[in-house]
Amino acid sequence: MINRIRDIRLQKGLTLADVAAACEPPTTAQTIGRLETGMRNLSLAWMNRIAAALKVEPETLLRSEGVEPPRIVAMLGDQGAESPRRELEAVPPYALSTDTPWLVMVVEASSGEYRAGDQVWLQQHEAEDAAKLLNRDVLSPRAGGRFAFGRLIDADGDRVVLLPPASGQRQLTVEHPAWVAVAEMLVRKL
Repeated sequence: MINRIRDIRLQKGLTLADVAAACEPPTTAQTIGRLETGMRNLSLAWMNRIAAALKVEPETLLRSEGVEPPRIVAMLGDQGAESPRRELEAVPPYALSTDTPWLVMVVEASSGEYRAGDQVWLQQHEAEDAAKLLNRDVLSPRAGGRFAFGRLIDADGDRVVLLPPASGQRQLTVEHPAWVAVAEMLVRKL
């Protein structure tokens, strides 16, 4: 089993001290740090306390090693979609189907109808299936660890053409995409 406390804490924007203070009864940031790094055993009682502090179900704090977790693959900012600075697991809002890989794009700067802080959950498809995804928002990898994100307006054999969500931007053409991922779910904090 893999401990996911740190990934969940970071995704919620909390510090060790924030989680420690939210525990009932409160504990120290050092204790939370030791529990999330495995320096201290994570008992069922601690799992319940930390899950309540993070406002998640206790079972989300751990995952099986054989299961591929949803991962954040792109960040949408002012300059378009880019790779995240470091690899992060995404915390699903509820139990998801694991038939196909889930990818997540975090919106850092508002763009079109997407607001800063949104998470766009995408399902990956083969590039050959792109024509079936016309007029849907998709993410596609580009050279150099970059991504293209937008409404799929054209797809033929070896290229896809996307219209970015912000008005006034030029269309993006991706030659020979490795895959395309279609937006299936938007997670927005209120």
